[in-house]
Amino acid sequence: MNKSRIMNTVMALLMVLGLAAVVVPSSPVSASSHREAPLISQDPAADNTDLYAFVSPDLTSTVTLIANYVPMQQPQGGPNFYRFGDDVDYEINLDTTGGAFANITYRFRFHTTYQTQNTFLYNIGPVTSLTDPDLNIRQYYSVERIRRRLVNGQVSNYAYDVIANNVQVAPANIGPRSTPNYSALGNAAISNLTGGGGKVFAGPRDDPFWVDLGSAFDLLGLRPLNSAHLIPLTDTAGVDGVAGYNVNTIALQVPISTLELTNGVVGVWAGAKRMSTRVINGDGTYSSSGPLKRVSRLGMPLVNEVIIPLSQKDKWNSTNPAADAQFGTYVANPEIAGLINALYPPVINVPTTGRTDLVAVFLTGIPGLNQLPTVTPSEMIRLNTTIPPSANPNRLGVVAGDNAGFPNGRRLADDVVEVELRAIACSYGVVGTVGPCDSATYNQFPNNALTDGVDANDKPFLSAFPYVAEPWQGYEAVPPTSAPDAVKTAAASLLLGAGTLIIYRSRRSRARKATATTVA
Repeated sequence: MNKSRIMNTVMALLMVLGLAAVVVPSSPVSASSHREAPLISQDPAADNTDLYAFVSPDLTSTVTLIANYVPMQQPQGGPNFYRFGDDVDYEINLDTTGGAFANITYRFRFHTTYQTQNTFLYNIGPVTSLTDPDLNIRQYYSVERIRRRLVNGQVSNYAYDVIANNVQVAPANIGPRSTPNYSALGNAAISNLTGGGGKVFAGPRDDPFWVDLGSAFDLLGLRPLNSAHLIPLTDTAGVDGVAGYNVNTIALQVPISTLELTNGVVGVWAGAKRMSTRVINGDGTYSSSGPLKRVSRLGMPLVNEVIIPLSQKDKWNSTNPAADAQFGTYVANPEIAGLINALYPPVINVPTTGRTDLVAVFLTGIPGLNQLPTVTPSEMIRLNTTIPPSANPNRLGVVAGDNAGFPNGRRLADDVVEVELRAIACSYGVVGTVGPCDSATYNQFPNNALTDGVDANDKPFLSAFPYVAEPWQGYEAVPPTSAPDAVKTAAASLLLGAGTLIIYRSRRSRARKATATTVA
């Protein structure tokens, strides 16, 4: 493949990816589902960014399920801070049998209330509790548990329970005047479930994903391996492109005993649905009607972003997992494998077809690790709940011998970017006996050293439910781009002129101290 053809292919790929959060990919790739398809990229309230499923480390009789929505939120986004959609059905689905349908669905529905609409303010004073009259805009939600089974080959509902009702969403983290004790507000938003026990939370949180977006979109670059790229640059450390952003989190903690598992394995996928018809009214409002249609879907990270071609992305979002066989060829013959071979000449060329190893990771489960009782090719996170949490978790999960981690479920601290980079390069040993990736050939440098250089989240996770770190505060927010000081100073001199006082804060460190620089 000549250089011109390589560049044309890469540019076409980047157009497919849009603004999705990606790093050098493959079937298993390296980012989360931020703006992964054309239509959902225009509907952030329904955009499912990431999904996590793991045995709760501090309460091992339960499973924690976390689905995030509304990507790339700047914390200072007032006065209309980011909310869940009142006209969106948010779902977390569980396959407990292997039939590739939801034996259990947890459905969230939200509604918004106002203390007064005669002001533009989100709050009219300091908010010290969820019921504080100064909190003007509030959201509430219900959680419904729907159970299904097969009857004469057809999926049928057989039980329906409201397990949480009129629970309040945690408010935005505005600033020291408006939300002086945000931890207390966040904790107050944790509620108990009825009908079997468990907990629930909904509200803004720090985006728990990390990836070097800036380099990834620059022709799929990996900064620590810049010199190995087809268009070489100087090797540098990775930069977390999602640092400092918030998301809207839905978190459930449910007893494993309530899931009625056959072999301890559960398949998980999340998504969002909207009514099929929207009418824009003369006063600027709109109303929705018609049957619910799925507009967003997410299980394993990055499948829709970099496996599914542009022409099929919106279709994939609306498809039930039971019909995923139609997309199987894109997993078994990933385009990105060839791109990695071409863009990084030192890489030991990996197979671009017949990747049954990737089919096992993404569509069937890994034999002996996390296959459901019946194996139906379908994309979802598969978690073996009989494997206890690790005493010393490794961010590389199964790759590093930690079978409690990704791709057996997905914990918040699992480095799916690096795991998936190793997967595309055949250097992981997870399912080496299932496909064409033998460790003797591929588990060596540079295939086993692929990394974007970002190894952890920008905030430490919490030790208890809901585990996701508190959202960044609007008052402390800084611009999302943190350029080197020399670049900042030069740009300031050109744009602002002499004598201007400029204050910068390190977005990477989130230090509270500001460095004042006077431009002469």
